[in-house]
Amino acid sequence: MSYTLAAVTGSIASIGYGIAAFGPGIGVGIIFGKGTEALARQPEAAGLIRSNQILGFAFCEALALIGLVMPFVYGT
Repeated sequence: MSYTLAAVTGSIASIGYGIAAFGPGIGVGIIFGKGTEALARQPEAAGLIRSNQILGFAFCEALALIGLVMPFVYGT
């Protein structure tokens, strides 16, 4: 006699996206942490540092958005 304790339904891609969201989150944290440190060390370069921060943030968030869309594109 065999009993089923719990049935798992749904897509494993959702779990994959949740795990993959750690990368961009860590990346954004590093970008803004190091940017703040650079601004404290060299305040006269604020414009250049800020523009580089925004560019790095955009790339990290683009990766997160691609990761969000891919489970829907390739999900079954």
